[in-house]
Amino acid sequence: MDFASDNSSGASDRVLAALMAANAGAAMPYGADPWTAAAEKAVQEVFERDCAVFLLPTGTAANALALAALTPPHGAIFCHEEAHIANDECGAPEFYSAGAKLVGLTGPQGRISLESLEGALARFPRGLVKQVQPSALSITQATECGTLYSLDELDALCAAAHGAGVRVHMDGARFANAVARLGCSPARMSWGAGVDVLSFGATKNGTFCCEAVIFFDKALAQDFAFRRKRGGHTLSKGRFLGAQMSAYLDGGHWLDLARHANAMADRLAQGLATCPGVRLPWPCEANEVFAILPRAADSALKAAGALYYPWGKRGLTVSQSPQADEVFVRLVASFATKPQEADRFIEIVRSAK
Repeated sequence: MDFASDNSSGASDRVLAALMAANAGAAMPYGADPWTAAAEKAVQEVFERDCAVFLLPTGTAANALALAALTPPHGAIFCHEEAHIANDECGAPEFYSAGAKLVGLTGPQGRISLESLEGALARFPRGLVKQVQPSALSITQATECGTLYSLDELDALCAAAHGAGVRVHMDGARFANAVARLGCSPARMSWGAGVDVLSFGATKNGTFCCEAVIFFDKALAQDFAFRRKRGGHTLSKGRFLGAQMSAYLDGGHWLDLARHANAMADRLAQGLATCPGVRLPWPCEANEVFAILPRAADSALKAAGALYYPWGKRGLTVSQSPQADEVFVRLVASFATKPQEADRFIEIVRSAK
């Protein structure tokens, strides 16, 4: 019963087979290989756009280098106060941008509210020398609370940012889960909404270590190859990134994996909702479930070897906050989660005294 993270799972069988096939023989290094070329073409086809595609091994590098391409050292990067780039990347966005400032915005359940963004844009007028200059908006889809922005919400946030001369970045570590849930095209949820640059995640959803930075405006990518190299994220054996991404996208495999992860999260959420004393503060919208459990259930789960993370009070309103005999936890399903794992977890919670 491992619900700690979708990073805990390995790679899908198809991705593993592609890596093994790519291992045979020699190939040109540093991305000058047929696997990388095929992956770049596949990304363009999936997103229905002639875009610039760069493969990288980590999501932190994808986010930080993408934001650095949009933001000068004296720039402001607006993001939700609970965003991964603000709390879980050890200052990488600031480091790679040579000092740009992250400005945290508010909004319920991990989503930036339009009012919060508009207020921040008003507080950081362009041209005021004493302040960092508004440069980028980073939107996480799915959010750190496992919730989703609707397409209308994305449209409105991107329009407000562009109206202020601010470029839009999307942290898509769980982009696949969001597309699968919303039932929209990847194009509609990215450049169709106004996103300029996407950090397209694959590692959490069936690859070993493969992400892509996608510039929908190719002019923004003119120096990105140098940024990636200088940042130490240009792999010499780049064919192994290309092989992973090609297999991941082939035949909609990436969406099949995400649909399974979402379905397992739904199974977990629906079962927990029937357990006495369990509270779900918001709906399960991707592959994460946030639950307030009785402390007795938490103890029983730990004794049974279940893995998951406590979540403090992040994202909760005052009225939702856990009481002394409760624990707020995050549960993450993956492409490899089995139905019996979810069912066993639910049964332990239901039986705990």
